Amino acid sequence: MSGRPNKKSKRQDYRQAQRDGGAPAMPSKKFYRQRAHANPFSDHRLIYPSTPEDMDWSALFPSFVADTEAARSAPETEDATETVIKPSIKKLVKDIEVVDVGCGFGGLLVALAPTLPDTLLVGMEIRNQVAEFVQDRIRALRAQDSQGKQYQNIACLRANTMKFLPNFFRKGQLSKVFICFPDPHFKHRKHKARIVSTTLNSEYAYVLGPGGIVYTITDVQDLHNWMVQHLEAHPSFERVSEEEQEADPSVAIMRTETEEGKKVERHKGQKFVALFRRLEDPAW
Repeated sequence: MSGRPNKKSKRQDYRQAQRDGGAPAMPSKKFYRQRAHANPFSDHRLIYPSTPEDMDWSALFPSFVADTEAARSAPETEDATETVIKPSIKKLVKDIEVVDVGCGFGGLLVALAPTLPDTLLVGMEIRNQVAEFVQDRIRALRAQDSQGKQYQNIACLRANTMKFLPNFFRKGQLSKVFICFPDPHFKHRKHKARIVSTTLNSEYAYVLGPGGIVYTITDVQDLHNWMVQHLEAHPSFERVSEEEQEADPSVAIMRTETEEGKKVERHKGQKFVALFRRLEDPAW
């Protein structure tokens, strides 16, 4: 006697239907249930490139794929009669410049897409089902655009930025890094898992080009003070002035368009914002 399908089966069937159907509908969060937080030190069986040159972004940004051909190599010995064909990595016509670290359900990416139409943006999310939700959301938004131009410049990737950020991006490649409402890790013994730290700030400095900006926002004042303290102490960053910060259109979007930001708004909470500019490297 077969019983009714359980909730897990329903969620799996729903997500599979999102991918197999014709024109995908906007996904529903209830079918992408996931814990609020993930341990960044755990092995999540993630796939990541050895170097940025080994990363194939073509599946995430199909509208920006450059025309390339398979690489051919000659036989290694005189006895070999067949040419070995190695499929080359499909390159993009432009580099990714903006990263949303821990992008959540993709609100910031979706809001930034039309304001930065000529820029490629990627969200990096460690939680598997949340990343799947954002991928299905972007797929649906693209399908709804009759001209096939909107939301082609955004994508979401499941990744652990604390471990593998330099595996995806070259030195100085990025112009913006967003860190929006990260896990505060209140307990002192958990502070090592905070996404802003002395070590991680060096990685942000590595992937950001001179003049690039780290955007931070949180509703936890203690975490805000922590991020400000650690970024101000880093020799590669300087804090952006209040006037320049408020004139940046990305700041207004960051305040209002993320899911966490909307939640804080509903509860009439405070939002603490700080921006930091990547400085030129000193002459050695």
